[in-house]
Amino acid sequence: MGKRKSRAKPPPKKRMDKLDTVFSCPFCNHGTSVECRIDMKNLIGEAVCGICQESFSTTITALTEPIDVFVMTADTVNGLMSVNGSTLLMMMVPNGRAQPLL
Repeated sequence: MGKRKSRAKPPPKKRMDKLDTVFSCPFCNHGTSVECRIDMKNLIGEAVCGICQESFSTTITALTEPIDVFVMTADTVNGLMSVNGSTLLMMMVPNGRAQPLL
């Protein structure tokens, strides 16, 4: 009598790599100094630089990742607005909103 044929095992599932939570600061350009934290209870995302102590907070959704908080920070910091043909640099304030520099 012959041996029963066994089924082939399915291939193991590939794990997704975790995204970074530490980035370089757009204010002081120090590498790996900005830590992004997400508070899902209060729906707040915060990016804080450990070197220059600048911080940025924003509202988040259930799908927001730490890299999304950093990208919002970098976009706001690097946001130059054109006003009547001249550029106006935006400054971060503690409440997380950008205000023009005077």
